[in-house]
Amino acid sequence: MGCVKTALALAVLACGSQLAAAQLTIVQPAKRAKAEHNRAAPIAIPQQFAPPQEAYASFPEKSSAAPAPPSPCQARLAKVATFHPLPVLFGPGECGAADAVLLETLILPDQSKVAVTPPATLRCTMAEEIARWVREDIAPAALKLGAPLRSVDNFDSYECRGFNRVRGATLSEHGRANALDVRAFKLANGKEVALTDVNVAKDWREGIRASACARFSTVLGPGSDGNHEEHIHVDLAERRGNFKLCEWDVRVPVAQAQGKTPQSDAPEGEAADDAPLPADAVPLPRPRPITGNAARN
Repeated sequence: MGCVKTALALAVLACGSQLAAAQLTIVQPAKRAKAEHNRAAPIAIPQQFAPPQEAYASFPEKSSAAPAPPSPCQARLAKVATFHPLPVLFGPGECGAADAVLLETLILPDQSKVAVTPPATLRCTMAEEIARWVREDIAPAALKLGAPLRSVDNFDSYECRGFNRVRGATLSEHGRANALDVRAFKLANGKEVALTDVNVAKDWREGIRASACARFSTVLGPGSDGNHEEHIHVDLAERRGNFKLCEWDVRVPVAQAQGKTPQSDAPEGEAADDAPLPADAVPLPRPRPITGNAARN
């Protein structure tokens, strides 16, 4: 009888072990599958922080982004100049410009080229007016000096600053890429003609002044303030009633201004009165009030 009970107990124990093993086999794969599911599940983003799918669809692929087509101004400019289109210019405050270009050379009617040195960063409309000025006025005037025009000296173009670099002053047109400072022109024979040089023929400089004042909204040179004694500033500032500002005194050497007649028979070793004078011999303009300077560029 004892043998029978022992055998029965062993049978029940074996059966229980097999059932437990079967249950373990079923439960463990389920736990593994649940763990893998939890690892693969995406992190939920609150709706207020999750951009709509249209936002993702609107992001262009870098490889497929096509360059913007040239503006009508750039299409016109391409016929008379070489340049590089620039992205929209952004700067602090109101600085910046749309449709800006890096102006490199100007193409004259005879297809010869005039370099802009260094290349000027300008909005396209300003670059277009500079090209017309050089093609129609400056290049023909240069021939009167004995040689074709070859380069324009760019003293300053786009720069985010106030008038005359005064801190806190009204934004200069340079900050809008709407102005160019020109110091001199260079001819094919190597001669450099400075626009504020009193030794350059006065009538020639007066002709350049008249052409600039006819084309641009603002022209500032010697006599405008103390900041334009060595270069000429031109811009296309928009003003009420299309008001223009032209302040450029075409000066002459001191001896000529004082009414002295040139002496061609000066004693040996002495300079004649019509000899070129150093720049510091030119009288400086009268100082202007601070409020007057604040209205300049």
